[in-house]
Amino acid sequence: MPAITLDTALVDALGAATAKLFDRAFGMSTVADLLTHYPRRYARRGELTPIDSLPLGEQVTIVAEVRSVSSRQMRQRRGSLLEVVISDGAGALTLTFFNQAWRANDLQVGRQGMFSGKVGQFQGHQQLAHPDYTLFDDVDAARLNAEAQQHTPIPIYPATSTVATWQVQKAVATVLAALAPVSDPLPDSLRADEGLLDATTALRRIHAPESFEQIDDARRTLRMHEAFILQTALLQQRETVRAMAATARPAGELLHVFDARLPFTRTADQDAVGTQIAADLEGPWPMNRLVQGEVGSGKTLVALRAMLQVAQSGGQSALIAPTEVLAAQHVRSIARMLGPQLAPELMPTLLTGQLPAAERRKAALRVASGQARIVVGTHALLSASTTFADLGLVVVDEQHRFGVEQRETLRAKGTAPHVLVLTATPIPRTVAMTVFGDLDVSTIRTMPTGRAGITTHVAPLAEKPGWFARVWERAAEEVAAGHQVFVVCAAIDAEALGTPAKDAADDLPVDVGAVEGEQPRTRWGVVQVAQMLAGIPSFDGLRVEILHGKMPGEQKDAVMQAFAAGQIDVLVATTVVEVGVDVPNASTMIIMEADRFGVSQLHQLRGRVGRGAVAGLCLLVTEAPEGTPARSRVEAVASTTDGFLLAEIDLELRGEGDVLGDAQSGARTSLRLLRVVQDADLIARARAAAADVLSRDPMLEDHPGLVAAIERRIGQQERAALSKS
Repeated sequence: MPAITLDTALVDALGAATAKLFDRAFGMSTVADLLTHYPRRYARRGELTPIDSLPLGEQVTIVAEVRSVSSRQMRQRRGSLLEVVISDGAGALTLTFFNQAWRANDLQVGRQGMFSGKVGQFQGHQQLAHPDYTLFDDVDAARLNAEAQQHTPIPIYPATSTVATWQVQKAVATVLAALAPVSDPLPDSLRADEGLLDATTALRRIHAPESFEQIDDARRTLRMHEAFILQTALLQQRETVRAMAATARPAGELLHVFDARLPFTRTADQDAVGTQIAADLEGPWPMNRLVQGEVGSGKTLVALRAMLQVAQSGGQSALIAPTEVLAAQHVRSIARMLGPQLAPELMPTLLTGQLPAAERRKAALRVASGQARIVVGTHALLSASTTFADLGLVVVDEQHRFGVEQRETLRAKGTAPHVLVLTATPIPRTVAMTVFGDLDVSTIRTMPTGRAGITTHVAPLAEKPGWFARVWERAAEEVAAGHQVFVVCAAIDAEALGTPAKDAADDLPVDVGAVEGEQPRTRWGVVQVAQMLAGIPSFDGLRVEILHGKMPGEQKDAVMQAFAAGQIDVLVATTVVEVGVDVPNASTMIIMEADRFGVSQLHQLRGRVGRGAVAGLCLLVTEAPEGTPARSRVEAVASTTDGFLLAEIDLELRGEGDVLGDAQSGARTSLRLLRVVQDADLIARARAAAADVLSRDPMLEDHPGLVAAIERRIGQQERAALSKS
């Protein structure tokens, strides 16, 4: 085979049939895609996999030994059943094959191999039905003697039901045999300082190590590759934004009038972040800033002051919110904060898809003419029919709800407008470096005074089922004391769903079914809880309403306003209430099946109560057994109200997954080996090294290997997306 490169198409390297198989299973199209599909772990011949720890329902690959083989005729239908018992020396697992008695010739007692399939259960015993397998003395037996085999690691790759780990291993071996030397993305000085391998050696040793000792250096090298390539791309984008010319927006009378009528003193953090933003708005390039802060820390105030600064020169600000409920509340809150003197002048305007046609036309006209200098909306702001007279500032509320394509669509309606991104989900430092590395990050940590705070308790129904009744007694007591109660569910109608899912209409994801050990089916939707509450005597006479994303916009807004006005005692809702809903009299947040939500989402929901002088109570109802990952998340939230600490805990509990997932970057930029918690120092060193390289060679003319790696790793689609962030 002629020498191949990382850019060679898999169809040319492996043939059409194999390339098609790998494309369907993993989305691979090039040799680089295959060689960055790193082994998940390594096995040793004779070192068997603990069978007792295998999770039901998971696709697994295990190393085991055949202990017994038996064949019999089936009773209920025609044909034979071959049963092969494999063992790790302690536990056992049955392999079942229908009408394949010939496999007994391969699967002889005493033979070891790798077995791959989905773990099932039959009559209390674990089994793999029709698994794939390969036996060790079938793999390169002629090439290696027994002693060498014993010490050669066996790579175990992430696999699917259609492509087994040994098929990946065989494809990788084919590619490595013909691979030309790989251009190194790292500068020689960085590689020497870090004591790293060259790129070709690193790839060969991670996929085909001759000993276990070779694996660590290969992983360390390739982690630095990931960090350095990503940080270089992000810093390049930062410089691209700074090369644009922005319209300076100096502060003036509007901001002075607003500050003078504030009924409270801004916190030190609000002042500090406000000063940073004010300077950005007067700078020579567009602001690109992320402001993170706890629920209720004053991010909206900071954003509104930025809008006033832009409005001073006649510019407009567009705030895009994830839900209509939140957009409507933002408009009311902004109008209230502006007061009777400033509101008529700035004309805060709501623009959503649910507005009646006549109202929407009127609102769109105010926006197009420049009369509305503050515009708040949902995805309706993105429509082609929405135009601005002078869009100077884009504010994105709850950044993780929007993809960069949506953000860019709004941004393109102005000429290099400033961008301010808000999030109430605290971001660990390493995630901020990795995901938002091209943005300046500001943090509001201090909270306004006068808040009563929140206490959080877990209602562990697996051990204490009697607590379920007590949860509703406690809710009734809070209503009797003159307060209001939120009840949040993971679905609208559990019976209609059949399986846990997000409330699609709300576009607010629920972390369900993502962690091993979680219940496969949701029991409590909004519908089920409302029906149950109707049958509880202590709820007789209480005003209970429901709220979810499939209700018409006007109805949702009416329910939320009624709750805010104290006309509803108990609101049973989906996560549509997660962000921005402000009801100071609400004292209690009950979250059903709390284990179905992520840590940050639970913290967000909890932040809906305890916002005023009324002390908050959060009850996390869960049936997750003690010791499971799902239960650990719930208990972590109950242990602290520090959102920044919870963000770190959340990252450690669930891993970062796609740190640059679709919502942030556009496509294939999930991290392979890099882990943003464990590799925090490495990421920081990579960022410093990338900044040094770019300061000396902004166009990377002297770093062709790095340019090629960026093009591959942060491909065209990802770079286009990053350039819009």
